[in-house]
Amino acid sequence: MSKQKGLFFSNDVILYPIAFVLLMWLVFWAEIRFNWDFNYLGIYPRKISGLVGIALGPFIHGNLKHLFNNSIPIFVLSTALFYFYRNIRWKVLLLGVLLCGLFTWIIGRPSYHIGASGVVYMLTAFLFFKGIFSKQYQLIALSLVVVFVYGGLLWYVLPIDPKISWEGHLSGFGVGLLLALVFREIPIETKKYAWERDDFNPEEDDFIKQFDENGNFIEKEKVPEIEEETPIVQKPKVIRVVYTFKKNTNEEESSL
Repeated sequence: MSKQKGLFFSNDVILYPIAFVLLMWLVFWAEIRFNWDFNYLGIYPRKISGLVGIALGPFIHGNLKHLFNNSIPIFVLSTALFYFYRNIRWKVLLLGVLLCGLFTWIIGRPSYHIGASGVVYMLTAFLFFKGIFSKQYQLIALSLVVVFVYGGLLWYVLPIDPKISWEGHLSGFGVGLLLALVFREIPIETKKYAWERDDFNPEEDDFIKQFDENGNFIEKEKVPEIEEETPIVQKPKVIRVVYTFKKNTNEEESSL
């Protein structure tokens, strides 16, 4: 249990998602502190200068509500990605960000598209479909959790709000599904017990040594413990000296 806990809090699992979210907040703080506006660094479809937004756009947000709504899903979903898919996590994340931004650049409206919403949709779709394709119970459970928590995001892949970049959401969802299909044959890393390893030697295993060839437990002879005699310490004898004082009647009589 302690080993799994240590793995969860290792650099590969939780620190990178924290760094991603902190960078988003740092950029937003810099905009407010120095009165900067980084919206021009977002994705602007079908313009060469707008390609820079593929890498920078996910870290730029329009307001505090926009930033907060993306921070929690990014942290939760990226942590799940880094924990359950340690062998393909960087491929999924980097390819996902790149393709999501590229598709948004192709199909988006002529406006600046900013925010990490596309990455959120990419991670949501990937974790859901990869869990279903894997046919492993722990990943299917993860898929159900993702749907339960973030299933409502599906509505925003449609143009229901002109202020929301539904093109980025749709691109992220499609890229997540695509990556789940590409990596569907790659299983998660499973922990092997000592007896499942190729170099396992049962004759050297301390646990198996406790049983005989028939599977019976070998009782070890108990060595009788020698009780040490406790020396008796005699208390020293106490000598009491009693003095008795008697009056001398002769002295009393003479004094009178």
